[in-house]
Amino acid sequence: VQLQASGGGSVQTGGSLRLSCAASGGTFSRYTMSWFRQAPGKEREFVAAFRSVGTKHYADSVKGRFTISRDNAKKTVILQMNSLRPEDTAVYHCAADASLILSSIGDANAYDYWGQGTQVTVSS
Repeated sequence: VQLQASGGGSVQTGGSLRLSCAASGGTFSRYTMSWFRQAPGKEREFVAAFRSVGTKHYADSVKGRFTISRDNAKKTVILQMNSLRPEDTAVYHCAADASLILSSIGDANAYDYWGQGTQVTVSS
């Protein structure tokens, strides 16, 4: 599976951005599709996941502000980010895996496939 993320950019606090991750290869509907982010000097952290069974999961820091969605026909996963804060500044990566258990969705090491990342910068 190849993943291509896009949609990053620079916004002010309170603004919105929409990230997209397009997949090619594999059977997209079988994959848990997730977003992680990594700020300078920090470890990669879980943001949101959309499991193949249809459930969505969010990090506490983004609940109520970010929404993950997917279109299996288009092989695309979207991360709609609203009410952005400076602490959301990071490189955002999409990730995929076909065999994750629920307890592993937040573990970056559990994912087999990664996109190249897209920069999100939120200024105060």
